[in-house]
Amino acid sequence: MNPTRRARATLAASCTIHFVHDGASDLLYILFPVWAREFSLSFAQVGLLRSGYSGALALFQVPAGFLAERWGESRVLAAGTFLTSVGFLCLGTAGGFVPLLAFLVIGGLGSGTQHPLSASLVSRAYEEGRRRVALGTFNFSGDLGKVTWPACVALLTAWAGWRWATRDVGILVLAAAIAIFFVLARLAPIPEQAAARDAAGREGSGWGIRDTRGFSLLSAIHGIDNGSRTAFLTYLPFLLLGKGLGMDMMGLALGLTFAGGATGKFVCGLLAERVGIIRTVILTEAATGLGIFLLLALPVRGALLLLPVLGIALNGTSSVLYGTVAELVAPERRSRAYGLFYTIGIGSGAIAPPIYGLLSDWAGVPATLAVMAVVILVTVPLAQALRHALKPSPDAARR
Repeated sequence: MNPTRRARATLAASCTIHFVHDGASDLLYILFPVWAREFSLSFAQVGLLRSGYSGALALFQVPAGFLAERWGESRVLAAGTFLTSVGFLCLGTAGGFVPLLAFLVIGGLGSGTQHPLSASLVSRAYEEGRRRVALGTFNFSGDLGKVTWPACVALLTAWAGWRWATRDVGILVLAAAIAIFFVLARLAPIPEQAAARDAAGREGSGWGIRDTRGFSLLSAIHGIDNGSRTAFLTYLPFLLLGKGLGMDMMGLALGLTFAGGATGKFVCGLLAERVGIIRTVILTEAATGLGIFLLLALPVRGALLLLPVLGIALNGTSSVLYGTVAELVAPERRSRAYGLFYTIGIGSGAIAPPIYGLLSDWAGVPATLAVMAVVILVTVPLAQALRHALKPSPDAARR
């Protein structure tokens, strides 16, 4: 297979993996209100459920990068996807908060393999090509999963109940695990993986970060962005319920948000190549903070119309950030560096929901989202600082 076809096939396989894992992760937003009602959960407990999945996912990012250097991406991705399928199959048997949390932790651990390894595969496949556009496409595929899976689970839950819905998801993820192993093993043969591991070994045992200050600022923006986004999506259904939206329309509401997010990840990757990384980050983060304030003031119909636009800003930043990581890290260390980067972001996504949940229990969901909007706007001065951190690089200066 020639390099161009191999790169495209690797991108297609990585996009499929991203579609499966991100869809499985974000369908949980549909189930949180259902579980809250059935098991009488507080907002803090709902936040802990989100943290269980996200926290386990975050903790396994770096170990997944190290394991991939030894065993290869295809094996680790397949094993992780299998573990995620086990978590969802078991969810259908849960009888309360504790088993729900335990099974979500299992599923999250499996999903921890996906982000760093898939992003590393795409970055390596497009080493000499349009890497930022490829990563934007990769991120776009994840948001397609976020659009598709919650809508399907909402319909299936209304028809057959949430237990059957989670079991069906588990079966689909299991099928994906089997396919992942055989497809990626063919695209990334073992001799190539061994050569990559030998090259990494010759470079030492560091993280391969070329610009510590730039990577730190980038990670801080990613942490605030991802933590706020995860908490926002966790409590958005409760805000909409308070505005009078019925549960039968919740799948549509989240679908509109995720559809905007899918568009945002793809478009903002292209936008960053035209107007620059910093301007794109400032634009999307400012639009997210101000958009949340507007969402709070609108009635339910106006909120539904705003959600796709807010979704574009909410998710658009991440495509820009992911592509920039590769520019700050040595190629042979990208698996572990992406693992560190995703650990920071997804770790923030694990910590934020229960904190905002406690605030929601005390002050209500609208007040919590207002605080969240203010926190998001903190990324604007951080982005300005990142501009100066990247200034010594000719490529960064151009941006």
